[in-house]
Amino acid sequence: MNRIKTTFTALKAQGRKALIPFITAGYPFADVTPELMHAMVVGGADVIELGVPFSDPSADGPVIQKAGDKALAFGIGLVQIMVMVREFRKTNSSTPVVLMGYANPVERYDQKHAAQGVSSPFVRDAAAAGIDGVLIVDYPPEECEAFAENLRAHGMDLIFLLAPTSTDARMAQIARVASGYVYYVSLKGVTGSGALDVGAVEAMLPRIRQHINVPVGVGFGIRDAATAKTISKVSDAVVIGSKIIQLLENQPRDQVAATAQSFLQDIRTALDS
Repeated sequence: MNRIKTTFTALKAQGRKALIPFITAGYPFADVTPELMHAMVVGGADVIELGVPFSDPSADGPVIQKAGDKALAFGIGLVQIMVMVREFRKTNSSTPVVLMGYANPVERYDQKHAAQGVSSPFVRDAAAAGIDGVLIVDYPPEECEAFAENLRAHGMDLIFLLAPTSTDARMAQIARVASGYVYYVSLKGVTGSGALDVGAVEAMLPRIRQHINVPVGVGFGIRDAATAKTISKVSDAVVIGSKIIQLLENQPRDQVAATAQSFLQDIRTALDS
């Protein structure tokens, strides 16, 4: 049983919901990410999503795009991110880490690190670094069955997005290859956009569960403790990204970790109340 499944199984036994914060790796300072990850765990994070900076992100709103641009300017890519995760793993062997990003950096990594007899250097190296799952926004399920199988062979999960527009047929298709959890995008739009329609989320989750047999997290639009608590009543996890990025944007280096920890503690308290 990998770390993601272990975590969700334990939370379910406790009657608790998963808190999944998203941060852009290498933001707001190139060297802060491992420290920030540890602080988020102390604040109550159950799974950490690390955004892989990319120059042309199709699903990211202006807040996360700006964070990605800054991380790219620092020279942060998959090689550096795997070093960050290795550093985190020196003292944390239990909290799942998921990489969230786009196909281009993964495929470029495989090209640059190609090795005879290795189908995907990215998968090999991600597993060795201690990464537990991958969410590739622009990998449709019908085109990545081999990738999903390779991840599973290395103890990792392939996580997919579902949207308000996802059809039953699409959900069934994703169910065949998804593992770990699925991430329901609660808004029609990019990260950080619009106002969350809680009623629409409540109506969609039963439909999703007719097809999906892994935990369902909800993200895009959750910005405070009250909304997180409401969403947690119908989901297995809440995912928060843009709000954390905004809070960190203007923090001095020595306040970054504490700021994220304090924010997540409020969310964790609400989820557990």
